[in-house]
Amino acid sequence: MNTIEWTPQLRFIVALALGFLVGLERESSKSKAKKVILGGIRTYPIISMLGFGCAWLFQLGVTFILPVGLISVTALSVISYYTKVQSEKFGATSEVTALLTFIVGALALLVDIWAAMALGIINTVLLSEKANLEDFVDNTDRAEFLAVIKFLLVTVIILPILPDQNFTKYELNPSNVWKVVIIVSTIGFVGYFLAKRFGNKFGLWLSGLLGGIVSSTAVTVAYGRMAQKKVSLAGSALRGVIVASSMMFARILVLIAIINPVLINSSWWKYILLVAIGFGLSLYHNQAVHVSEKSEKELQNLQNPFEIKPAVIFAVLFLLLSVVSKLVVEYFGKQGLLSLATVVGLTDITPFILSIIQPKNLDSNLVTSAIFLAMMSNTIMKGIYFGYLVPSLRKETALRFGILAAAHIPFIILSFI
Repeated sequence: MNTIEWTPQLRFIVALALGFLVGLERESSKSKAKKVILGGIRTYPIISMLGFGCAWLFQLGVTFILPVGLISVTALSVISYYTKVQSEKFGATSEVTALLTFIVGALALLVDIWAAMALGIINTVLLSEKANLEDFVDNTDRAEFLAVIKFLLVTVIILPILPDQNFTKYELNPSNVWKVVIIVSTIGFVGYFLAKRFGNKFGLWLSGLLGGIVSSTAVTVAYGRMAQKKVSLAGSALRGVIVASSMMFARILVLIAIINPVLINSSWWKYILLVAIGFGLSLYHNQAVHVSEKSEKELQNLQNPFEIKPAVIFAVLFLLLSVVSKLVVEYFGKQGLLSLATVVGLTDITPFILSIIQPKNLDSNLVTSAIFLAMMSNTIMKGIYFGYLVPSLRKETALRFGILAAAHIPFIILSFI
């Protein structure tokens, strides 16, 4: 395939087009809002061409022209902003955009063309989506936002300084452990965000599906309590719990694919089949039920996986189970690990599964068997808990969760063959 040769002529066209794109957006905003804005459909393409021309002269040896051009556009922006302030009109978006447009025009000639295109297009998107971005900020919970910022800061600070090497005979790697925490928290946060924003608008089934990306156990607890208080929601709550449990298989499949894809080269279809069985059980006699106000409050109890404390607890559990798993195999053999998988399934199975799927850790057939045993045990426990909270649906709960749990058995047997 022939790649594009970015000649000066083509680069000039890109610079002009990007300036025109920004100018078109500014002109449109000026007409709609009827407010004072620096420049419009003509000014910004000219500024972009000014940047391109200064960059050309810079390449020809007139090195002072580029900073002079930038200073000139800066002076123009300062004058424009001062004029607006005098008129009690605030906001420097257009002035900063003028500076960026000059830089984009210069970069279109001086560096790889993708840099100029990325800056120009993203700038235009940010300008045009002002209303949507402001609505997003208004609808964002401040506590959640601060939790994300704190976690990202801790990640950026901690991950680079953690040693990337194995310690002790158990091959504990601090850097790898924190990477696993980041992966799990990121996947969980996506589900958490979707459940918070969209789940309660479309009923318990979709809420369960999205919440299952975070924690199917948490969804089971929330929905069980919900159905306990309002019996009319019991059927919908059961279907929501089933679909949340189905998402557990999908979540684990994604995690294994990221960390050690070798383990699912020949067994990925098993996870997909479990998801399909779960979906079928959840959709059986499904009815569109709107979430009540109390139900929404219960759903909001899903824990934000981007909090620092849960991330640290997860890392500790991951390390602990990594050591325990190897000790169990060392002293009790394969049967010991399978027994541990069954017991661990009574709680959160994610740390356990991630602790045994590390590359070059254990025999792949043994690991696969332990994973399915843990998932089956966890499925049974969720069924028992929901049935305990909702006595009116114990038979139906036992039937559906029993089918979903029994579906694991052939895969466990196949892992030994």
